[in-house]
This record gives sequence, structure tokens and C-alpha cells, in this order.
Amino acid sequence: MWRSVALAVVLQLPDRADLGRRLLQLFPGLAACGVGLALMVRARLGLGPWDVLHQGLSTRTGLPIGILVILVGLVVLLGWFPLRQRPGIGTVCNALLIGLVIDAVLAVAPEPGGLAIRWAFFFSGLALMGLGSGLYIGAGLGPGPRDGLMTGLAARGYSLRLVRTLIELSAVAAGWALGGNVGVGTLIFAFAIGPLVQAFLGRMTIPAPIPAE
Repeated sequence: MWRSVALAVVLQLPDRADLGRRLLQLFPGLAACGVGLALMVRARLGLGPWDVLHQGLSTRTGLPIGILVILVGLVVLLGWFPLRQRPGIGTVCNALLIGLVIDAVLAVAPEPGGLAIRWAFFFSGLALMGLGSGLYIGAGLGPGPRDGLMTGLAARGYSLRLVRTLIELSAVAAGWALGGNVGVGTLIFAFAIGPLVQAFLGRMTIPAPIPAE
């Protein structure tokens, strides 16, 4: 019994009756994010800030980009402890699964030839990122490692917008210096991903269960 209680505290598990529904939304959401990121990598038109960093590290180390997504996510997750952030089961799944999906898709996805096809890959990937984020955030099983770091810092009294801007600018600058792909797609991602996630999240958030009286 005490092991179950400890797991619930650490991973913030919801009631068992509600967990299945949330997991059925969580996993497709994470898969959609992984597929979307892989398509954007194939498009070669620019990536989001964190993925510029992941790609730059991949270029320097020779490791697959999905593996770097996992490793960076785990390192960022360590930064939660001094901030007293508690991961959810969705946090752990996010850290592990998206990177695996990215590498699986890149292993089979073709390199798009013409510019029109590359843009089709990019915008399809961007849409899948918005959809996937709406699904996994709406599942309510914990934020991703990078989002949790930002909200944890903001909870210490800093502006969330300022924290997010500084962290993402640092990520894109470091990634670019390492050889990551910064392009017009990076700007499009920066301006479009927020509204896309908000649009999907409004339709996909699973409400918290009403406590029994």
C-alpha cells in the first residue's frame, strides 16, 4: 500500500478510473509530437528553439536527434528538483517517448525534394505538434520537462513570458552555434505554435473529476 501511495505522490497519478481515459489521450498526443518534429527535421526549413539545440548536439556528437531529445529532457528534469516541481506520469512519458518516435519516423521518412514538398512537410509537422501538444497537455498527466522547468522558475516570482523567452533564446543560440537548423521555419514556429496549442487545448482538455461528497 505504501508503495502505491509513494508512486501517486511522485508521479501525481489520478484516480485509477480516470487514468485509462487520460492515457488514451496522452500516448497519441506524444506520438503526434514525435511525428511532427520528424517531419520538420526532414523539411530543413528551421526548427523550434529546443529542437535547434537537439539537432546541433546531434550534429556535434553523431547521436540520433531523438536520443538527444531524450537526454536533454532527462537533464532538464533534474532541474525540477531544486524548484520542487513534481513530475506526472505524462512528464516521464514525454521525456522518453517523443524522442523514440522521432528516430523511428526519420528512419523511414523520405527526404523531400522540391521546396513545395518541404513546406508541406513543415506545415504538416507544425500542425501535428499543435495537435499533439493539445492532446498530451489536455490529458492532465503532467507537463513536459521543458515546460515544467519554465513554470517552476515562474513560480519563484519571475515572469513566465520572460523566463520562456530567455530559455528559448538561449537554446536556439546554443543550437545554432552547434550547427542546428535555424531558418524562416524557426520564426513561423515561434509565432504559430502558441495559438495552435491553445486552439487544440480548448477542445481536448479532460476536466478534473468532481470529488465525491
